[in-house]
Amino acid sequence: MIPAQFEYVAPSTVEEAVAALAAAGEDAKVLAGGQSLLPVLRMRLADPGTVVDLGRIAELRGVREDGDALVIGAMTTHHDVLRDPLVQQHAKLLALTTRTVADPQVRHRGTLGGSLAHADPAGDLPAPALVLDAEMVLVGPSGRRVVPAAEFFVDYFTTALEPDELLVEVRMPKWTGWSAHYEKFNRVAQAWSIVGVAAAVRVSGGTIAEARIGLTNMGPTPIRARGVEEALVGQPATAEAVRAAARHATEGTSPAADASADVDYREHLAEVLTGRAVLAAAVG
Repeated sequence: MIPAQFEYVAPSTVEEAVAALAAAGEDAKVLAGGQSLLPVLRMRLADPGTVVDLGRIAELRGVREDGDALVIGAMTTHHDVLRDPLVQQHAKLLALTTRTVADPQVRHRGTLGGSLAHADPAGDLPAPALVLDAEMVLVGPSGRRVVPAAEFFVDYFTTALEPDELLVEVRMPKWTGWSAHYEKFNRVAQAWSIVGVAAAVRVSGGTIAEARIGLTNMGPTPIRARGVEEALVGQPATAEAVRAAARHATEGTSPAADASADVDYREHLAEVLTGRAVLAAAVG
């Protein structure tokens, strides 16, 4: 199917992009890697009057350190994120999760910022963003503001971004020395997660000292599995202890039933995958 006609704008700076969005009003869409937007346009599920392409804005790409923080430009591709040595050293969970996104073709075009702004509850990257205390840096006509991941994801495909704002970078603390794993269940390699679990743990002397667990597709937004985290702390890094803690995985969740899984099956997957993810992170 052919998309409906729209005006195409390709700014070269953030300021130009914000001005284009402000001029277009709510009748605009932002094009990052295009892996989510282009299929929607082709099927005419979206009919924007203006598409603002961020592909020419060089300042939105790359990974850098800023003191104790790791900063990733919103237009940095999945391919570049997972291969970046700073990400591998300081945000291992993000690298491991990104490796599971779709296939190499998508990872070479899709972007970290585009995936987070799309806010698909079945998308893999919002959960590690939540676990790693990521902050989204947004820029609009009124200036710059920072929104923590816990407040950025609002509902299904809905974020705190205003229509005239751009997500320009993602900031997170350095999680150097933490072990991590991402476990997902999907039917084929390119499919969205039916359920996913992002786990980051710090083990000291065979005991789990700290744990941070995020769930994918167990509600309209990513969810921290607080019950699991609390149950893990102080426990030995053994299969028995991890399985016992994983029984808390469904607390506070609200999974939906769809063609891929009913609620009971998603809850079962959440418990099983949480155990696998935590054990893999804790013992390697």
